[in-house]
Amino acid sequence: MRLVIFGAGGYGQTVADIACQSSRYTEICFLDDNRTGPDILGKCAEFTRFADEKTEMYPAFGNNVSRIQWLDRLMQAGVLVPTLVHASAYVSPKAHIAAGAIVFPKAVVNTNCQVERGCIVNCGAIVDHGCVLEQGVHICLGAIVKAENRIPTCTKVEAGKVIQNRTYPV
Repeated sequence: MRLVIFGAGGYGQTVADIACQSSRYTEICFLDDNRTGPDILGKCAEFTRFADEKTEMYPAFGNNVSRIQWLDRLMQAGVLVPTLVHASAYVSPKAHIAAGAIVFPKAVVNTNCQVERGCIVNCGAIVDHGCVLEQGVHICLGAIVKAENRIPTCTKVEAGKVIQNRTYPV
């Protein structure tokens, strides 16, 4: 399987690192509108040239709205979109992680959580039981979302922030 990552910047590189560690991909390369290099195949808009049944694509854009717009575009084109969970993360077997979501090292996604498409649960973040992360949410480094919260679409929860139980009722 090949993974094509949109954006070869910092976030793209961390996605590539997690993907490489998964041993799921025989090739990891990039599309980037502003960079060139041996592992950059072309511009993001050229993605259809590289889409096939053995290729997954992920838009590694830190801007939550842009990431969701690109996920929509990829899915509408029938492109395979990965779900990536680092081996050191804990994801409850009773949690659901949607396509296009990424769970980084040492993160926790607890019982009965729903992580919708395009979400980022960053390093060391904790999403406690019964939470819903709507599409495009980014839970930053070490942030904690306590029980039974529904975090609205494309919200960014900053590093180290603690969201108390039911602040955003489910």
